[in-house]
Amino acid sequence: MRNGRSRTACDVAMRYLYTAIRTNPPAQVFAQLAFGFALADADPRFVGVNIAAPEHDPVAVRDYALHMQMIAFLKARHPKVQLSLHAGELTLGLVPSRDLSFHIRDAVQIAGARRIGHGIDIAYETDAPALLAQMARDQVVVEINLTSNAVILGVKGSDHPLSLYREAGVPVVLSTDDEGVSRSDMTNEYLRAVTEQGLRYADLKQIVRNGLHYSFLPGDSLWQDRPGGARAAACVSMDAPGCGAWLAKNVKAAAQARLERDLQAFEAGHLEEPLDLRVGSTVRI
Repeated sequence: MRNGRSRTACDVAMRYLYTAIRTNPPAQVFAQLAFGFALADADPRFVGVNIAAPEHDPVAVRDYALHMQMIAFLKARHPKVQLSLHAGELTLGLVPSRDLSFHIRDAVQIAGARRIGHGIDIAYETDAPALLAQMARDQVVVEINLTSNAVILGVKGSDHPLSLYREAGVPVVLSTDDEGVSRSDMTNEYLRAVTEQGLRYADLKQIVRNGLHYSFLPGDSLWQDRPGGARAAACVSMDAPGCGAWLAKNVKAAAQARLERDLQAFEAGHLEEPLDLRVGSTVRI
């Protein structure tokens, strides 16, 4: 506290995801991607590379496979650079049905994306069950953008594939896509998840943990495998000897430790009974 005012805002840390524009001519897209990979390799403020712009644009449709090959080519030369690719931001009526069958698959299997933005056309992908199983096994996370998908694609409620991803065990996070375009914020995205998708507190807790575990923050995770499961050996208990020093060396784990303390404080003040919210728990409130 300083002068009676909270300094919480001063704790906000910014990271950047470099984004190439998929509607430009191929040579320009490649130049943008090459610059983005080099930038992310050289500047730790840039945590990864993305490709965006309307996926149903004629140029984006025509060059989609080429773009994935470009990204794979550059990823092989910059293996430490992380990829979060907008893929599958499509629905019936926007593009011919054949173009609904491979965008997410190519982003995962050819480009090597660790995060998928939108992923709306998953049910139309060739052999969708096998693709979902792979994404669940490899923990390829899907960024769910409820407001954006409702406004831009008209996909909402039971038509949205959020429940499909969750039932398949694919990790998901909530995102705004673009606050300036959608006029939305993260609070509204969580509200929509509850009111439109039927998520409960246990679901939201898992999603907020996912947000840090699958982020591109540097360092090890607080969790050995999936968030909410077994903790890293150094911090099985927050009071364990050496835990503080280990957290100081791992930015991601330190952020997760702060989240766990915040969740514990929230639950102590707002929940009447303690909940067992471990991975696999069926408790819902």
